[in-house]
Amino acid sequence: MNKIISVISDTHNFLYDKLEEALKGSDLIIHAGDIGSPDIIERLEKIAKVVAVRGNTDYEAWAEKYNKYETINIFGKTIYLLHSLAEINIDPKEESIDMVIYGHTHRPEIKTVEGVIYLNPGTALMVGGPTFARAEITENNIECKIIKLNR
Repeated sequence: MNKIISVISDTHNFLYDKLEEALKGSDLIIHAGDIGSPDIIERLEKIAKVVAVRGNTDYEAWAEKYNKYETINIFGKTIYLLHSLAEINIDPKEESIDMVIYGHTHRPEIKTVEGVIYLNPGTALMVGGPTFARAEITENNIECKIIKLNR
């Protein structure tokens, strides 16, 4: 059994049709902040359940319902979600976090540090072609990849 998690960030109120199409088939969509408007979340929720955090540009009243930090658990794997890695408020290794998901830099990245996977999906904006990440989570493993869409 597995779960397909799609991870996006930094939509800044833009969600391109091509990206929406690519997210279909996800069991869960994670938005790592700088959402831009509640319409983005509404559109994503038509595809799959959404977990989102507030980014530094999400300061209007609609964004108050989103936390700066979220922790979710899938198949016993603990995922910590925030917008800017510079604002992390825990030690992921000490807290037994399996994966940290963040955005903010607009640069996609997957790295492992002290056994913790750090995943930045890049930006959903069209600059250079939007990127997002897909994580396949099983009881034994987390596999992540960055997907770049053509303009």
